Amino acid sequence: MKIIGLTGGIGSGKSTVADFFSLLGIAIYKADDAAKSMMIADELLISGIKKLFGADAYESGILNRKFIAEQVFSNPELLSQLNALVHPAVKRDFMEWIKIQQSPYIIREAAILFESGSYQDCDKVITVFAPEKERISRVMLRDGLSEAEVIKRIQNQWSDERKIQLSDFVINNYENHLIIPQVMKIHELLTKKD
Repeated sequence: MKIIGLTGGIGSGKSTVADFFSLLGIAIYKADDAAKSMMIADELLISGIKKLFGADAYESGILNRKFIAEQVFSNPELLSQLNALVHPAVKRDFMEWIKIQQSPYIIREAAILFESGSYQDCDKVITVFAPEKERISRVMLRDGLSEAEVIKRIQNQWSDERKIQLSDFVINNYENHLIIPQVMKIHELLTKKD
């Protein structure tokens, strides 16, 4: 089964693009959602996070996302250590998930597909692009973050240029670019018989 990576910078609209592929009957693995779930359900991962961040990482058994975000987005080394705990757990989960999928190809949606090295397991990669200024506005509105907080998160991701260079497809998600025709064109190419 073909594995298609789907990525894009924070606020680019990759989840919206994933939803359109889902409407076409394509199975979508949302790596970021899986990571969040595993950080509250996987005992081995929870133990590693507590060891890395201390007791403040969880409050009454609930992941203290705000505390962890404050720590990692101002400390690249700590972010790297957290990713080293989370990515193997997500990869194990993904490998189990893929065994039961039936769609013509599957999509692995991940914000840091390239940064984590997960793109190497993909047959093709789609990057969703939107200008940084627009992405900042979207995330501030969506997540209630300050501009400085969003910029910190962007700085921990690869540049759009770097992602686009390594991608097989690019979906433009800004101004008057329509997403559905771009998704349909990629879907047709991915389902075309060789």
